Amino acid sequence: MTSQVFGPLRPFVALGLVRALMPLFALLVIVPMALAQSEAPTVHGVAPLPDDRPVPHGLLPPGAPNPDTGPSSVIYPTQHVAIRFDHAKHLGREIGATCKTCHPGATTSRRASDRLTPGGEVCDRCHSTDHSNLALVKSGDAAMGQCATCHQGYRPEDGNRVAPLELPRANLVFDHKSHADRNIGCAQCHGAVAEIELATRDQLPRMSGCLRCHQAPDPASLGGAKSACETCHLAGPSGTARIQTMFPSGTLRPPRWLHNAEHTPDFIERHKSVAADDSGFCANCHKEDFCTDCHDGRTRPRDIHPNDYLNMHAIEARMNTERCTSCHQQQSFCLDCHLRVGVAESSPPNAKDSGRFHPPKSIWSDPPRKPGSHGFEAERNLNACVSCHTERDCVACHGALGVGGGFDPHTSGFVGRCATQFNRNPRPCFVCHEPGDAVLSQCR
Repeated sequence: MTSQVFGPLRPFVALGLVRALMPLFALLVIVPMALAQSEAPTVHGVAPLPDDRPVPHGLLPPGAPNPDTGPSSVIYPTQHVAIRFDHAKHLGREIGATCKTCHPGATTSRRASDRLTPGGEVCDRCHSTDHSNLALVKSGDAAMGQCATCHQGYRPEDGNRVAPLELPRANLVFDHKSHADRNIGCAQCHGAVAEIELATRDQLPRMSGCLRCHQAPDPASLGGAKSACETCHLAGPSGTARIQTMFPSGTLRPPRWLHNAEHTPDFIERHKSVAADDSGFCANCHKEDFCTDCHDGRTRPRDIHPNDYLNMHAIEARMNTERCTSCHQQQSFCLDCHLRVGVAESSPPNAKDSGRFHPPKSIWSDPPRKPGSHGFEAERNLNACVSCHTERDCVACHGALGVGGGFDPHTSGFVGRCATQFNRNPRPCFVCHEPGDAVLSQCR
């Protein structure tokens, strides 16, 4: 019915409907255009990526962790980059510049303190500016030659004054030339700079990236990529540790991934395994007295040894006496205790332990000399002997009036070289000989 009534008028009805809806269509088109016009245009070159978007991990320097927290603030102090610059535009097809175009000094620099950022004269080549006199800089005629184009926050009423570019010296030893001579590209240390706009501290090298070459086997190591800490880190003051750790920007400490040596609050528990694995690694930053301040007994932590260490210490002392003597004195600490408990030869008769410390007498001291004899043990590790014995104990047998007339401690032909020994240190001679003994005249 409706179709039959409006059938002849359908074109006019449709036309009226379109006219009625035209304001609505106009509103749908005009409002987005107005919104688009109200949005500020994107300004390039003021951040690593437009609108300060985060830099993808693939564009960061090699070795950057994921997620990345940036390079060390101690090695690379905080910067203030007051320049607007678009690396992607300059290094892309639009301009076609290379890193060397603006940073020519990077191929010849030998020190990390060299200033490698381009001066105004480099910009003058393309921007029609004149920086020959920094007190009277001349801007260019085109828009890209105006001071505000590159200098953020510049105002014409400020004259030639612009915000300074603050790039503190890196606390490193670095030779750009030696890397350039080996055809190591800029991206291998600084990441994909050609794909970002403003380069910041985030594009500076990471230590784990450096170690990809500096801990690599040959042929990288043959090319001079040494892994010693002082290869890249500044040397410490004379008489201190090998590398400098204190800087105005903070204290240099190792990261967790480097030998599990991050100095977190739990490192007091973990440091023993790190030091035991490679004490030389710790010595890069710490002198020995740093360790002995805690381990020499004055401020030593109570848990330096396990609870049952008294039963185990004899085994460790025989295996590595030098580790014990880094904290303990044998003739005071060790001998005093051994005398009290009756382990030492000179212990009081009523204090002597009924147990046997040395092998049976037939092996330990009876002739002929055989494997396991005390003579072999004394030659192997005399420090272990003097932890319990004094020279008097040896003289009891080896002296001229010793058991069985004494045992000659000298080897055959000793008289021919005794003068050298006597002049170097006569004290061992006086253990058995009186200073006026005529036999010493052969050695004087």
